[in-house]
Amino acid sequence: MNFGLLRADAHLHGTDSGDGISVLFQHGLGGSEAQVAENFPDSPVARRLTLECRAQGRSSSGTERPFSIRMFADDVLAACDLRGVEKFVAGGISMGAAIALRLAATRPERVRALILGRPAWLFDAAPDNLRPYAEVADALHTGPPAEAKAAFAAGETARMLARDAPDNLASLLGFFDRPDPAVTADLLGQIAPDGAGVSRAAAASLRLPTLVLGNGQDFAHPLAHAQTLADVIPGAQFVELPPKASRKAAHVAAFREAVAAFLNALPPDS
Repeated sequence: MNFGLLRADAHLHGTDSGDGISVLFQHGLGGSEAQVAENFPDSPVARRLTLECRAQGRSSSGTERPFSIRMFADDVLAACDLRGVEKFVAGGISMGAAIALRLAATRPERVRALILGRPAWLFDAAPDNLRPYAEVADALHTGPPAEAKAAFAAGETARMLARDAPDNLASLLGFFDRPDPAVTADLLGQIAPDGAGVSRAAAASLRLPTLVLGNGQDFAHPLAHAQTLADVIPGAQFVELPPKASRKAAHVAAFREAVAAFLNALPPDS
């Protein structure tokens, strides 16, 4: 079922569906419920809760700034409280993985297991792999979106991504077509230089079942980031997926299969 959540003047949209183990699963930057539904497995039977973060999906932006991973994590936790979900598996893709990692580190009493899909952040803010998002934000400030899009598409970063990570380039170009350029510029320009606020030491102190998923051919979500998190978090499982850029169907199938196997293996009282 769908539900609404009001946070100050931001009207947020959420989905709470299914029965079974409670899984909070969040989308990536600029994503929505649709991205989660595509990648989340149909079985085992689980109760999945997803909140579309401010200025993304069907959620409004509100006037509070800056946008931050901390803000989004607080919103997500408020959604769990609203829906009566006390303890849950925390997971997500890209920005969603950063939200999940923050919740695991800051609210360990609420998180029973962790799923980090295609992580874009490690332990520092403003990672270089998210620099293109900040460039799109800057471009949106320069003039009409159509002109800004053309200028970005002709630039060095776009040429590099077209060669090495075409899926990333397609996502970035899509931001120029969103209906509110000013809000989009705020979103990208404030999230790209942010971080989960979780240190390497904090990640190394986690003691919960963890799955980390990574893939190659992806500038925004380096495979090395996923491997590092799997190495740092004690006992974490690591799964390398087929590249999303060149083998999307195989990537989605492998993502769903890995998450399903992980959830199936969780003990009832983990």
